Amino acid sequence: MKFDPTPLLRPHIVNLLPYTSARDEYTGKEGIFLDANENPYGSVTDQDHNRYPDPYQLDLKEEIAKIKQVKPSQIFLGNGSDEAIDLLFRAFCNPGKDNVILLPPTYGMYEVSAGINDVETRKVPLTSDFQLQPDLILKAVDANTKIIFVCSPNNPSGNKVNREDILRLLREFNGLVVVDEAYIDFSDEPSFTTLLSEFGNLLIMQTFSKAWGLASLRLGMAFASKKMIKILNRIKPPYNISGLTQETVLAAINKVEKVNAMIADILQEREYLKAELSKLDFVEKIHPSHANFLLVKIPNASHVYDDLIEEKIIVRNRSKVQLCEECLRISVGTRAENEAFVQALRKIYTESFNL
Repeated sequence: MKFDPTPLLRPHIVNLLPYTSARDEYTGKEGIFLDANENPYGSVTDQDHNRYPDPYQLDLKEEIAKIKQVKPSQIFLGNGSDEAIDLLFRAFCNPGKDNVILLPPTYGMYEVSAGINDVETRKVPLTSDFQLQPDLILKAVDANTKIIFVCSPNNPSGNKVNREDILRLLREFNGLVVVDEAYIDFSDEPSFTTLLSEFGNLLIMQTFSKAWGLASLRLGMAFASKKMIKILNRIKPPYNISGLTQETVLAAINKVEKVNAMIADILQEREYLKAELSKLDFVEKIHPSHANFLLVKIPNASHVYDDLIEEKIIVRNRSKVQLCEECLRISVGTRAENEAFVQALRKIYTESFNL
């Protein structure tokens, strides 16, 4: 679908001149560098970190492109996916005027970023089995609706969203459809990156935090049309990804076999945890998961959450989240961690509720 994002931009962004860094003006890697006011004597650490990093992470994007089967020009790298989310609000949503559509229960940073940027959120709840309601979503759209955020596999429910429903939004909504695939590595669903050439209004977010085990490096990916990526690059901070992060991920990017092995272990443990929880009479429901966590409905979830903390086992209490009443979200751990969790859960119900 031919789509030009320019008309959706906030007017002052259209002609905004981005900051030009020293590494924009000279992109070579050899020479005497006297252009960026860096320390010429190195760093106080054992490794030298005295030079500014590549502002566009070109070497890293080349390697990511091979793995994700996209073009480097279709990749934006951010300080976590949260940076891409915030930049989308800054680029496309006029404060106090425009709106976005959220589909609760969903990832909380969409609403937080909307609030920070003074952008109205219109909420269309998912169904009881955490699927989209396309008719209601499209009905909620007006002339000032700029973005629809879809999380699939969804957080906090863990399920994959019906693909045809997302495709309908892409075809019928004349704005941006953001598909957050933070947990795609744990799903049998193909990534929407395969449809980038078909839908110009599509932006996909992924991360190195989950399957790759690089959460502390804070590296998020966004995949979109070349035009969309240029817009994000225009308004991002000049050096948003540290040199240390770029170097570390570059060194790890070819370790796909290790990543796949960890994914296989997590999926095996997810099934083990599901099976063990199914044996407990007090567990009311284990929601289907295509992620590295389970959403589990139990009686007195908030009380149990507090008791688990006393046992030094920390999960997420989602009881106050829409459609997740009396639910805990449990990240899949190692076998020893999963066994300890199930044992503690059984103990809490035996001692506190005589179950």
